[in-house]
Amino acid sequence: MSTTSRSTRTPGTSAGAAAVPARAVTALAALAALAVALGLAFVLAPGPVAGSMPGGGYGGRRGLDARLSAYFVDYWRSGERSFPPALRGVVDYWSRYHVVKAVVAAVLLAVLIALGALLWKAFLRGGALTAGSRAALASAGVVVTALALFSLALAVANIQGAVAPFSSLMSMLPVHASHGELADVLDRIRQQLAGYPDAGGATAPPLRVMVSDFGRYHAVVAVAATVVALALAALSALSWRRFAGTAASDRRTRRVLRSAGLLSALSAAAVLVIAAANTATTADPAPALLAFFEGGW
Repeated sequence: MSTTSRSTRTPGTSAGAAAVPARAVTALAALAALAVALGLAFVLAPGPVAGSMPGGGYGGRRGLDARLSAYFVDYWRSGERSFPPALRGVVDYWSRYHVVKAVVAAVLLAVLIALGALLWKAFLRGGALTAGSRAALASAGVVVTALALFSLALAVANIQGAVAPFSSLMSMLPVHASHGELADVLDRIRQQLAGYPDAGGATAPPLRVMVSDFGRYHAVVAVAATVVALALAALSALSWRRFAGTAASDRRTRRVLRSAGLLSALSAAAVLVIAAANTATTADPAPALLAFFEGGW
């Protein structure tokens, strides 16, 4: 009796489904379920988890919005670099919130990579698959690959928020406010940013903190995007190398490797553009910060 691993096939099971080993089907189902659970956790868990840590929470996004503008005005009026206790609490909470989201996004990315690898392996090795089964596996592989890239972007964005939470919070300010204390503060910020840093000693200390944090906010993306671009370039090179070493008769494998090489190369180029843009902003963050407060960023 042969000891070769065989696919499980029960009466009524199609030949295409039977061509995928039972263990692979189980692993695919488990990873897909885990990915769905992590997607839900990414949306639902950060607020409660961050709020349960020392420092507490703010009753959701609405409660945070209600406090942020007032705390921001108080900070500007303090004239100090350090945050007042109330704003410090919000900033610390927002950092914890993004740490939770970054961790979940990173785990989701790992799960999607594993799921995608299994899908493409099943597609390449499923010689007995029907045309419909092959199309289903290829479509699932494309969708999972796209979701993995999206999860990578989510992970980077939330690392950015965790490292520079104050700048992330500023994106929640109603910068188009036309009256009230916040509107007055925003006008002063725009005036000082227009001449930054030539205003010298006249520049308010809180504004210097904003500019510095905004630079750090973009530095995170510049570094992360550079690392991702290098990884994608390496993946593209590996795909093309394997493509060159694959027999011409193995058309399915060559198509997958060629597609992977092209996608990785194009993605690397796009990510390098993002890295360059964020590097420029890191070097001189004041103009970009002014554009944000003017509503054009």
